[in-house]
Amino acid sequence: MRNRSIVAALGPALLLAACASETPAPVSAPPPIGPALSVHQHGRLLGLAAPDLGELFGAPSLQVREGPGLKLQYRGGGCVLDAYLYTPPSGQGLARVTHVDTRLPSGADTDQGGCEAAIEGSR
Repeated sequence: MRNRSIVAALGPALLLAACASETPAPVSAPPPIGPALSVHQHGRLLGLAAPDLGELFGAPSLQVREGPGLKLQYRGGGCVLDAYLYTPPSGQGLARVTHVDTRLPSGADTDQGGCEAAIEGSR
């Protein structure tokens, strides 16, 4: 009998608690698929082909095939810029820049815009 009393006394409170709603957490958009842009990327180089990079920076210091991609490395003005180029998903057309990393010779990250300007200025 005692259990029924407890249930009878707590029943309305439990019912109200079950109906209470919390404000749902805001839903954030899912992260983009593919290479993500770093906080250092300004997007200026994204979508460019190797000849476009050559016009900006001259001949690359290093050119490496990495699987289906191509890494072009440029050095100058105290920084290193790695541009990663991939052909479009269709397999047609020129490989284009999809990701860029910039760093100091020590390996520490650096601002992409400043690094681009330094390399262009060192030509």
